[in-house]
Amino acid sequence: MNVRSATPDDFEAITAVARATWHDTYDELEADMIDRTVDEWYTDDSMPLEAPGTVVLVAEEDGELVGFTHAVAQGDRADILRMYVHPDRQGEGIGSQLHERLIEEIESHDVERVRSIDFAFNDTSRAFYEGLGFEQTDTGEVEIDGEYYDEAVYTLEL
Repeated sequence: MNVRSATPDDFEAITAVARATWHDTYDELEADMIDRTVDEWYTDDSMPLEAPGTVVLVAEEDGELVGFTHAVAQGDRADILRMYVHPDRQGEGIGSQLHERLIEEIESHDVERVRSIDFAFNDTSRAFYEGLGFEQTDTGEVEIDGEYYDEAVYTLEL
């Protein structure tokens, strides 16, 4: 497994992993809504690789992108905005490898805490982050296609 910084050439594969994961994970959302959201949220514009504090990492094996993560460090806090592993590869430790490397990158920005935000109904995400030492510290809401969905905010003090 190779974890490396993303390049502009990775965005097609990033979008494919995001789409497969959303369809596999988010049964609560309509398929058309998922496709529209992925098309909007997983682009080089939404994850600008050169923006200050932005970290986008990909995990690849045998030349195939199997996972990615995206975080932004600002001040004393970093937010993990995305962490996805292709559904066919979940449970193999890829997410943990991405997270470990992401924390190394984030620590270089002198942050004191890391937050992760995900749908409140995503039990898999909750278990993943709690297993890494995160604690749920807040809630929020996200709007997608005019609908509002509860979010859970997890925090890890570094």
